[in-house]
Amino acid sequence: MDIAGATALVTGANRGLGRHIAQQLIERGATVYAGARNIDAIDLPGAIPVRIDITDEASIAAAGELVHGVTLLVNNAGIATGATFLDGSIADIRRDMDTNYYGTLAVTRAFAPQLALAPGRSGVLNVLSVLSWYTLAGFGPYSASKSATWSLTNALRNELAPQGTQVTALHVAFVDTDMARQVTAPKADPADVARQALDGVQAGLEEVLADDVSRRVQAGLAAGVRALYPKAA
Repeated sequence: MDIAGATALVTGANRGLGRHIAQQLIERGATVYAGARNIDAIDLPGAIPVRIDITDEASIAAAGELVHGVTLLVNNAGIATGATFLDGSIADIRRDMDTNYYGTLAVTRAFAPQLALAPGRSGVLNVLSVLSWYTLAGFGPYSASKSATWSLTNALRNELAPQGTQVTALHVAFVDTDMARQVTAPKADPADVARQALDGVQAGLEEVLADDVSRRVQAGLAAGVRALYPKAA
């Protein structure tokens, strides 16, 4: 789809990768609604702030009344509570799923009718993770929520195809943002990840693998569980 002239809604656009995506959309000629729970945190020149909490259906509905003509929906908002399955709070595990999975679903359902008004010129970009495919110690609930959202993304691709809306999944390992501030492993530049994601949307790609880690893990899926988790075998 063409980004120049598009009208985009980016959730979680107040910081991190979402802010970079929103900024680059503006630079590419799109009208951008920058969504966040706290619109006072949105400081991106040229963006139109819109309050949206993706875990609150009333908030999503209110945003839908304010935002019109969306042709590109970027589901970027997400959290990583850091909970673990055996010792973590059930409330935190639910927060991971409610935000990353159900929140993405709820926003997409709300804006799909607007996307349908631009058949062949509309798209959805879901920000996923290499942890959609691989679970690291300490990231179990987060990985589960992203795995569910990967499955959701594939289903949405089928369900939105008849209305001419393309769906792109972004997979990336750690990105140099606040969410990964405690991570000591190498991190990708969020500006470069945003560029690759939007290039993929522009090209009509189904998936964008933004780093070598994501490409290696995807390629290794066919080798099975023992290859991916040799210490547990």
